[in-house]
Amino acid sequence: MSGVGGRKRVSEAPGIKLLSQVTCPHCWDRFLPEQVLWISEHVDLMGDPLLGPEQQQRFLPSRFTLEGDAIDARGMTARSLACPKCHLSVPRSMMEMEPLFLSILGAPASGKSYFLTAMTWQLRKLLPMEFSISFTDADPAANRALNDCEESLFLNSRESMIVPLGDLIRKTELQGELYDSVAYGQQIVSYPRPFLFTMQPREGHARFDRSAELSRVLCLYDNAGEHFQPGQDTTSSPVTRHLTQSRAILFLFDPTQDKRFRAACKSKALGPQGSRDNRLSRQETLLTEAAVRIRKFSGASQQARYDRPVVVVLSKFDEWSHLYGAVDDGEPWRNSGGVAGVDADQIEQRSRRFRQILQEYCPETVAAADSFAQDVTYVAVSSLGNQIELDPATGLPGVRPANLNPYWVAVPLLYCLSKVLPALTPRVRKRSAASG
Repeated sequence: MSGVGGRKRVSEAPGIKLLSQVTCPHCWDRFLPEQVLWISEHVDLMGDPLLGPEQQQRFLPSRFTLEGDAIDARGMTARSLACPKCHLSVPRSMMEMEPLFLSILGAPASGKSYFLTAMTWQLRKLLPMEFSISFTDADPAANRALNDCEESLFLNSRESMIVPLGDLIRKTELQGELYDSVAYGQQIVSYPRPFLFTMQPREGHARFDRSAELSRVLCLYDNAGEHFQPGQDTTSSPVTRHLTQSRAILFLFDPTQDKRFRAACKSKALGPQGSRDNRLSRQETLLTEAAVRIRKFSGASQQARYDRPVVVVLSKFDEWSHLYGAVDDGEPWRNSGGVAGVDADQIEQRSRRFRQILQEYCPETVAAADSFAQDVTYVAVSSLGNQIELDPATGLPGVRPANLNPYWVAVPLLYCLSKVLPALTPRVRKRSAASG
């Protein structure tokens, strides 16, 4: 369909190669590029039938500017897109780049929010510098909550003061700014709001010539641990159904929430007012529930094991690293023949040792992971480093932001990328003696 000045729709504009099908990061519906809706700009066009009276109307345009942008019913240029099913905003990058879905799950107070914040903060620097891959917000509005957490941790104006942990990052809630409500008639459905990042090879990357093919929109989903309790995922709240879309899963396991593990930690930070949450929980039940939901929504057999990578992220390593022994501080990536890659040997060697430790203290967690997935790797991380202090004035735990020293927080995602998209982030292995 032609627009102003005889220009074609943006989906047909020269120089822009769109996907044959687009996947909504909210409701996971797939649609053709020409079906995408636009979000009106004029203030008179408020009120969307699915999103409510405070949202701008979504529309399928018939008029376009010379630049290929839609023109709304009041003559204003529209520049934002929306899913034709749920009407939620879809970044333009998802029209051109394949999505890469990844789910993060863990029990309440396991440290997911701290881990996610430290991980994305490090990836922003690490991927461009070490791997020649850009890592930027695909939708700054969708990532606002995460960006606020990054600023609170790593750009805090009180960097030399002891800041209470509760003032740094809020707990992931069951509802609120990380969820969007859509009204399908009388049925109100709450969707999780993903964090969206673009990853694209830069000059210097070994596969820069395949940039269009390898570029991805990384869609990260972070649920409150309570969402994995039985009965929490329903038609009106399909908050964990991204699991069936995910190419990999990160399961955050907090050893300090296990009574047997906690006794071995012998940390002063685990007292009545300790730096870590004092609750004890059966965390392996989340893996069991995740397995049930994946089989249910994918139509798989009840005996089927998940065939995609699962990384068990062992959090708060600073509390229990003595159980592992001497730790090599080297990062598990290196340059081989001019190609930066993930050192899979180093990660997998450590994984075997961490599995042994977990088998000794929490054998039911290892059994649940083995029953859940075929490919399980264990990676220990510390989102804050050994920097927890008790404020002498209040007795409450906190950190000095200037002293934060995250450890291996980017490794779980890098390892997953090396498995599901090795052309973008290669796996670099050491040559064996036999092959040398």
